Parts: sequence; structure tokens; C-alpha cells
Amino acid sequence: MNFEPGHIELFVKDTITSKAFYADILGFEEIETQAGVFVWMKKGNLTILLRPGKNQLQADDYQSTNFGLVVYTENLDNSVKELEAKGLQFRGTDGSEKCLTFTDPDGNWFQLVNPDEH
Repeated sequence: MNFEPGHIELFVKDTITSKAFYADILGFEEIETQAGVFVWMKKGNLTILLRPGKNQLQADDYQSTNFGLVVYTENLDNSVKELEAKGLQFRGTDGSEKCLTFTDPDGNWFQLVNPDEH
């Protein structure tokens, strides 16, 4: 079978609120908004679609979630400082102080790591 990954769809309560988080905090660029609610965003080679949904699968920590998106940085300390200055609150680790975790406004989990130190 020949296929390749396309994009990631994240189901969120309010796509406009989520769009602000992904743009202002994580640095995603808005590509297009369809029908006023389907928000396409991109950062590097990653394309996400923020779409209206219930997102009822909430987890209290990274280890309990069904899905986590890992994002890479070349300098973990600097990235942490920049993200915290933008209002991001980290929510613990994935077992190592070099694997910091956080959520978006809808509780979708992320892990921030420097792949060279992981």
C-alpha cells in the first residue's frame, strides 16, 4: 500500500479561540478558514485543521491521554521562556525534565522536547 500522512484534525469547541492559541502562542500560520469555522493552519511541514467538535476525551496528564503531539525545539530552555512569556502554562513532564507537557485550550496534549537531548 502506498500512502503518506496528510494533515492532523483537531476537534475543538471554538475554532476561533483555538486559532488564536495556535497562532499567537505556538506560531502557526493560518492558511484558510472555510465556512467561518474550519481553520487550516501550518507550521513547517505540519498542517492541522481545527474543526468544531465535542472533544470529550479529556485527560488529567500526558500519560493518560489517547493522543499527544510532540513538538521539537533546538533550545528547550529558551523555548520554555518564550512560551511562558506568551502565557503558556506547562503541565508537568512525561517522566523527564527534558520532556515538558502542555495542553491547548481544549485539553489536547503536547510534549516539548529537544530531540538531541531526548
